[in-house]
Amino acid sequence: MKIALNEDYFRSVIFGLQDGLVSTTGVVVGISAGVSDQAIIILASFVTVSVEASSMAAGQYSSEKAVHQMGKSGKHRDDLIIGAILMFFAYLAAGLIPIAPFLFFVPETARIISISVALLALFAIGYLKGKIVKCRALRSAIEMLFIGGMATIVGLIVGNFLKV
Repeated sequence: MKIALNEDYFRSVIFGLQDGLVSTTGVVVGISAGVSDQAIIILASFVTVSVEASSMAAGQYSSEKAVHQMGKSGKHRDDLIIGAILMFFAYLAAGLIPIAPFLFFVPETARIISISVALLALFAIGYLKGKIVKCRALRSAIEMLFIGGMATIVGLIVGNFLKV
């Protein structure tokens, strides 16, 4: 079976990468702002990224199937499965980026590194996306960085507000 690069697959990868970084960073930094136990932070982070990657893949499959059924687009089941798999691994891979610093550093240091590498990765993904779709790459990078930054701030605010 030949896997063609198409819009559905590209959308799955970009959505998975962006959401994996944004959601996981928000959760990880929020949890680390709310609790000081590194083991809890790591456990909650891995549970989150695993459940969310699975949920996003299932949602990708179900929503694309519904759209294709409505339009009778003739998409094959294999296309839907490939899109779901791409979503899962893109989300999982991106979600591991903000978790990694917590494996090596104390929470206070890890939080700063986590935010920094996640925002840098968002910028890079946005830039690459801009290059691939042939639009202003720098604008695409800044847009993705801004969107991700807002979600990170929400996680920090909630974590600090509900500190245990």
